[in-house]
Amino acid sequence: MSESATQLVWLVIRKDDNGNRYRIGSYATKAEAEREAEKMANRLDGHGARKLYLVERLESSSTP
Repeated sequence: MSESATQLVWLVIRKDDNGNRYRIGSYATKAEAEREAEKMANRLDGHGARKLYLVERLESSSTP
């Protein structure tokens, strides 16, 4: 698969204390998304409110 055809189907989502969810990034592989989520959690963990970083697969839409 060429680089331009790579699908970024793995998402890193940040969830804050209030339940708000924010998409942080999109990645081609689950392993890459997990590495990024871990880096974000380690980098920002000590800055106030607790945030949770999740890895989720983007659901494909079946509607044309």
